[in-house]
Amino acid sequence: MLIVICIVSLMYCISGQLLNNKFKGNASQYICSIPGLPGPPGQPGPNGASGAHGRIGLPGRDGRDGRKGEKGEKGHTGLRGKSGPVGKTGEKGDRGLTGKNGPDGFAGVKGVLGPDGPPGEKGDKGQRGLPGKPGLCKCGSLVPKSAFTVGITTSYPEEKSPIVFNKVLFNEGEHYNPTTGKFICAYPGIYYFSYDITLANKHLAIGLVHNGQFRIKTFDANTGNHDVASGSTVMFLNPEDEVWLEIFFTDQNGLFSDPNWADSLFSGFLLYADTNYFDALSEDYA
Repeated sequence: MLIVICIVSLMYCISGQLLNNKFKGNASQYICSIPGLPGPPGQPGPNGASGAHGRIGLPGRDGRDGRKGEKGEKGHTGLRGKSGPVGKTGEKGDRGLTGKNGPDGFAGVKGVLGPDGPPGEKGDKGQRGLPGKPGLCKCGSLVPKSAFTVGITTSYPEEKSPIVFNKVLFNEGEHYNPTTGKFICAYPGIYYFSYDITLANKHLAIGLVHNGQFRIKTFDANTGNHDVASGSTVMFLNPEDEVWLEIFFTDQNGLFSDPNWADSLFSGFLLYADTNYFDALSEDYA
């Protein structure tokens, strides 16, 4: 049975090939014959007509990335995007610069008064204030008083030294010292001084001394009778100034004193005080 099938198939194949060669105009050749040597290549035929466009093929694979291009110009600022989610809290940074003062807050409640601080430095002198109301007059307690009259109980005093008039007749303020023979000024101002000296048996050269300097000098000659020498002056004195009488020439000390009938006197008193001094004194009493 197998052999029959093989024979039928071979016959079918031979008959089919013959028919095919006939239609194509080829020479008869059996399939079971041995093929001959290949012939030389034929000349190329003319180009055929262009065929119809085929279907669009599938997209190809993506090509490799090109080289990085040059940086382009900065574009316009885009629209602000939505805020992203809040990130985690970062580490504490360095302290920034002090910002501007904010607006003043509301006044707080007044605190408790603290302890007194140390005294501050003395400030500048302020402007003179307005005149105050008139005060009570204390003028009577501020009137300066200074006056004296003194005499002497001995004759012919020592020369070139203060004559000590030891007989006090009047001494307002106790500014004359009967021990030294000197008047010591207590209030600055204008003073009047005078002397009336009885002389006998000698000439008299006497003068009034202010702080060691003669302010006036008088000379009276002895004529054999009793006589009177006098002198007076006005001068300005400052506090602690000293005034006295003095014999200014040797052996011319004819001052004579007899308590029964003759006196030699030395006097002085304040005419008016220095107003600037007493204005300042009045402020101290106010």
